[in-house]
Amino acid sequence: MRVLVTGATGYIGGRLVPLLLERDYQVRCMARNAERLRGRWKGVEVAEGDALRPETLAHVLSGVDVAYYLIHSLAAGSGQFAERDRKAALNFATVAADVGVKRIVYLGGLGEDSSRLSKHLESRHQTGDCLRQGEVPVTEFRAGIVVGSGGLSFELIRYLTERLPIMIAPSWVKTRAQPIGIDDVLHYLADAPEVEGSADKILEICGRDTHTYGEILQIYARIRGLRRRIIQVPVLTPRLSSYWIQFVTPLDAKAARPLIDGMRNEVVCRDNTAIRLFGFEPMGCEEAIRLAVRSLETGDVETTWADAYHGYEPQPFQRTQREGMIFERQRRTARCRPQAAFQAVCGLGGSNGWLYADSLWRLRGRLDRLAGGVGLQRGRRSPSELRVGDHLDFWRVEALKPNRLLRLHAEMKVPGEAWLQFEIDPLDAVTTSITQTAWYAPRGLSGHLYWWALYPLHKILFPGLIRRLVAKAEAQESVDLREAPGEPPGHRKETGGQGRAGRRTSADRRK
Repeated sequence: MRVLVTGATGYIGGRLVPLLLERDYQVRCMARNAERLRGRWKGVEVAEGDALRPETLAHVLSGVDVAYYLIHSLAAGSGQFAERDRKAALNFATVAADVGVKRIVYLGGLGEDSSRLSKHLESRHQTGDCLRQGEVPVTEFRAGIVVGSGGLSFELIRYLTERLPIMIAPSWVKTRAQPIGIDDVLHYLADAPEVEGSADKILEICGRDTHTYGEILQIYARIRGLRRRIIQVPVLTPRLSSYWIQFVTPLDAKAARPLIDGMRNEVVCRDNTAIRLFGFEPMGCEEAIRLAVRSLETGDVETTWADAYHGYEPQPFQRTQREGMIFERQRRTARCRPQAAFQAVCGLGGSNGWLYADSLWRLRGRLDRLAGGVGLQRGRRSPSELRVGDHLDFWRVEALKPNRLLRLHAEMKVPGEAWLQFEIDPLDAVTTSITQTAWYAPRGLSGHLYWWALYPLHKILFPGLIRRLVAKAEAQESVDLREAPGEPPGHRKETGGQGRAGRRTSADRRK
């Protein structure tokens, strides 16, 4: 059976693909930029397509038996995502019928249609309705809070609880929800093609127990050994709440507002058809949170909510107009092999810091958050490895060639396009050249003023950064030689850019 996974660069899709491969499906992934997925999973076909451009979908859907629809435009903001989602779903359903797809599997959101749904939950239901307007049978799963390391809902719970000993919260803290663990969501999705009775069904999927949002926060606090107090206030609008969330968590106000508005709606299961059809009972909220915390503690985070681009698809470096581009380049020689230099470069950012003038990086992150940008709060998915498409503070990994090159594209608020690139070149058996280049394509007069206003800081920051990188690479080389004194130069296993061999899947961790 050939299956198509849309949204494979996102949180759910990125975890679903390995499970489908384990079940010996032929897997094809759709992405607007195929380079983000090429080579990530062995044996996966990658096709470029965009659900908002129907002319790009026929070749993606041709020959597909089951198509997973995991596309969401929430990052576009409350004024745009609903219309974009409806249009994308209609395009997808129409082309899927034309090319003979047998089933569409869609993950939507809980909430009673009879109640006054938030725009976010209403949009999730409307997306399912649009998919059903085609001739292809649709299996629609409706879930509420999905609990898993790196997931948006879990990260909001984590940041709010970790950072606020006293939480001032509106009435939504008393709204009931029935959280479901990410492993159970993936179980339902992966099983769907084999469960014939799930075709043409809307299936509510939830965890084992029901809690208020306030109780969920307290469960997390108890697991982490924290004491937290929640004070409910009568008036705190979704707009004000979203600004507060932007200040405390990595999520920006534009994406937070529809989510906060949706917290006034109960998201609980009123139908157990899914449990009856699929034959298993999902885990409870506390168990799901414990698993998520354990994954964070071990650094075993497969995907995160920020894996998708921050509301826009950037212009790749190769296609940017080179004329008028400004750059600042530093080059140093290190007494080490390329592996050690590359490992040092790939260790930048997140909780590891930026090696030199870390306070300036943090200041830039705070200013970016004030301007509505992503800041430094997203951190990085893993403390030790990178892959194309990973977020790294206010950067995104655009290109990665093990032991040769790392290029980061800026997602901070700047009047132009910016990149930070590191090139690794071996000079001889024990010496390596590290070249660090900051590229900037200014947009108009404001772009030029921005660059030259920061130029004095760049003259301090960039030379200092590469000096520390050289020192770290040479220190790493010494450690490696002590650990493996008999290995010849270049024998050490590649690190930094590749996933760990034998990575456990979500199902493995649950076992």
